[in-house]
Amino acid sequence: QVQVVESGGGLVQPGGSLRLSCTASGTIFSVYSMAWYRQAPGKQRELVAMVSRSREPTKYPDSVKGRFTASRDNAKNTMYLQMNSLKPEDTAVYSCQAFVKRAEYSRATEYWGQGTQVTVSS
Repeated sequence: QVQVVESGGGLVQPGGSLRLSCTASGTIFSVYSMAWYRQAPGKQRELVAMVSRSREPTKYPDSVKGRFTASRDNAKNTMYLQMNSLKPEDTAVYSCQAFVKRAEYSRATEYWGQGTQVTVSS
C-alpha cells in the first residue's frame, strides 16, 4: 500500500505565507513526478506545480508565478510548496499527486492525497 498525506494548510491573512508538505509512504521503490493541484469551489482543478524526480525546472501557472515555489526531498519522498504573498483567490483545497513505483519492474501508479484546505481571508 502507498499513502500520500498532505499537511500545512490553514487560515492565513492576505499577504501571508504557508508551507505545504506532501509525503508518500508505504511500499515504495521510487517516486517519480510529484505535483500540487488546487480546486476552489465551483472551479476546475488547476495544476499549481509539478516537480520531477530529477528536479527539472518547475513551470508555474501565471496565477502563482513569482509567489509559489515547489521543491522536493527525494530521500524523504516529500514535496513542498512554499506559498508567499497569498491572495484570497488562492483559497482552495490543495491536493498532492504522486507517481509511485512499488517495485523495480512495476510501472508507476498514480496516487492522491486527501487534500488540505488553504483559506486566505482577513
